[in-house]
Amino acid sequence: MKPVTVVAQHNPGPFFEKTLFSITKSDLVEHVIIVCREPVHFKMERCSVIVAASFASQETLEPMLNGIRTEYLLLLQGPKKISLEPGALEGMLGKAESLKAGLLYTDFYDETEQGKTLHPLNDYQYGSVRDDFDFGAMALFSIPAIRKALKRYGTIPEVRFAGLYDLRLKVSIDNSVYHLREPLYTVIGDNETRENEKMFTYVDPRNVNIQKEMEAVFTDYLRDIGACLSPGGFKEVEQTAGSFPVEASVVIPVRNRDKTIAEAVTSALSQETDFTFNLIVVDNHSTDETTNILSDLSGRYAVLKHIIPERTDLRIGGCWNEALYAPDCGRYIVQLDSDDLYSSPHTLQKIVDTLRRDNYAMAIGSYTIVNFSLEEVPPGLIDHREWTDQNGHNNALRINGLGAPRAFNTALMRNIGFLNVSYGEDYAAALRICREYRIGRIFESLYLCRRWPGNTDAMLSIEETNKNDAFKDAVRTEEILARQNMHHFSGV
Repeated sequence: MKPVTVVAQHNPGPFFEKTLFSITKSDLVEHVIIVCREPVHFKMERCSVIVAASFASQETLEPMLNGIRTEYLLLLQGPKKISLEPGALEGMLGKAESLKAGLLYTDFYDETEQGKTLHPLNDYQYGSVRDDFDFGAMALFSIPAIRKALKRYGTIPEVRFAGLYDLRLKVSIDNSVYHLREPLYTVIGDNETRENEKMFTYVDPRNVNIQKEMEAVFTDYLRDIGACLSPGGFKEVEQTAGSFPVEASVVIPVRNRDKTIAEAVTSALSQETDFTFNLIVVDNHSTDETTNILSDLSGRYAVLKHIIPERTDLRIGGCWNEALYAPDCGRYIVQLDSDDLYSSPHTLQKIVDTLRRDNYAMAIGSYTIVNFSLEEVPPGLIDHREWTDQNGHNNALRINGLGAPRAFNTALMRNIGFLNVSYGEDYAAALRICREYRIGRIFESLYLCRRWPGNTDAMLSIEETNKNDAFKDAVRTEEILARQNMHHFSGV
């Protein structure tokens, strides 16, 4: 028997049949299974069709996996036009066998009207647990690894959308997931969802049932690896005996935002509260007119503290630390980005009321996506209603962000600090906090978040996106290990 069974999601059109024809001619392929939403007929040897509503459902996967008799399963993911490079299957199979990999994936080429370009992927690490981790359009599974994983950690649950996610997580526990840094196929004319749209997929109300399934599967995975935290047992934030100069400080790290910084400052200064507050702007050696604008504003408003750090190596997280440890810092620190605005004069009051009410270590509000002119644009309100008090601290490891605006208990954050990076510093802080402390949520819009070319995450290259994703995966790796150690020392 040949070693590989291929499973492909049906993609109508002659290119799909051409791809299948080339695959069936390989000396390594025993059988091809085509998953279709409606019955179709293929006049090809060694091909069979499964009619199923969902490619990733338990109802589809379980009987399909039970019927495979080969050593490997090559999964063609999504309705994409794929062209294999010469020797691709041989290369993947040889590497998988030599490494005894449970799952193997490779880099690929993108081909458009503009030409053919390399599409590198990230290495898989312990914290690569997002359900949308990018494996590309092809992945090679070891069937013995799948069967051992399902026997040890349980069969695929009755899910419609999260079956492949469940399978990947279970296989990864005891088997290596290997990234072959060689482009072995080409994806042709693929209209990928733009990064700006992909960013908000998991908070889209239309995807709520999918996300609930993903969360349930992921929580079971955390239980399997000893990293799932119980709903209770959180620490109380200690009340600080010392006094603070004000109750709250709005913190704005900024570099070269002369087009927006005055609006952000005005938004903060216009807040109406029953407590004292100030505004700490950390000007990270701006080279445009930002510094002059802030110097003028600080001369007119005593509550505006304009800080220019001595250090020149600070990123956004490092600027947060400058404000956090400053003598003018208040009991609570509240985020405002240099190109964003609070949605009303009552935002700061609502955030601080939440922190006070239940002695939260951190509070997170909701925001509305707007363009540069402050007009609402899709997807509009981002409220992160996937968060629950019962499981939000576990599910936070699966998703890529927790929302805005963010606010922290200053005394606690002085013991934790922010990472000196310009991407994910807030996410890392939130994961660290919810490991031991409660986070309060506000589900009404408090904040206007501008999407414009000046955003730090706008128009990123594949390499830059990969770097950001790898960083957050590394943060998750450290956090999962820390949570496992908590269980180890607590005897859970």
